[in-house]
Amino acid sequence: MTKPHEAPAEEFRTLRTRLNHLQTLQPIHTVVITSPSPAEGKSFAAVNLALAEAQLEGNPTLLVDCDFRRPIVHNLFQVERSPGLTDYLTGKANLEDCIKRVGSTDLYILSAGEAVINPLELLNLREMKHLLDQLPQAFNWIILDSPPLLFAADANLLSTLCTGTVLVVRIGTTTIDSVTRAMQSLCENNVLGIIVNGARRGELYSKYTYYHSYYYTKPEEPSAETAPTS
Repeated sequence: MTKPHEAPAEEFRTLRTRLNHLQTLQPIHTVVITSPSPAEGKSFAAVNLALAEAQLEGNPTLLVDCDFRRPIVHNLFQVERSPGLTDYLTGKANLEDCIKRVGSTDLYILSAGEAVINPLELLNLREMKHLLDQLPQAFNWIILDSPPLLFAADANLLSTLCTGTVLVVRIGTTTIDSVTRAMQSLCENNVLGIIVNGARRGELYSKYTYYHSYYYTKPEEPSAETAPTS
């Protein structure tokens, strides 16, 4: 995504509506967005979902880059990578100095922070759990972009600290085996659904997700579709 400040597609507003409805049924505020493997669109989904949520009046939303190995959120929004989450967790910066507001919108960014050699150990600090417990006091939605499930243990750990997890898969890239292994690695009662990315309009994938949406990046490119669970 080259223009993250553009209005999210209608498909992500539909996804937003479904998630907001779930929030009325259970206390969901912190959501991990992950994928089985790299290059399946997890960051794309996390950014666009956060943008869609922040469009609603009185719905402050925080997008957190927890992919310390390959952070991208700061580049998409053209903000500094540091100070960010790693700086806060290591005590090098105050939280107020790490969170950046996007213009005058209700979208806030917590970038990854400076590079570290021990990402999992940092996320396992009690400070991380305390942070995720406290953030809902200031933000209605906290969207976490995490590393792929099958390449690092970070997403599994984050899913135990958050109130919901959404898995992103890509048609033509993600295998059934990797989806199965990814789902088995997650806490089943914490999985909100699966976003199917790269599907063409009219195709129906009903086994994996609560959501239904289409996305077009360019006229010649395929869309991303998600469909209701049967």
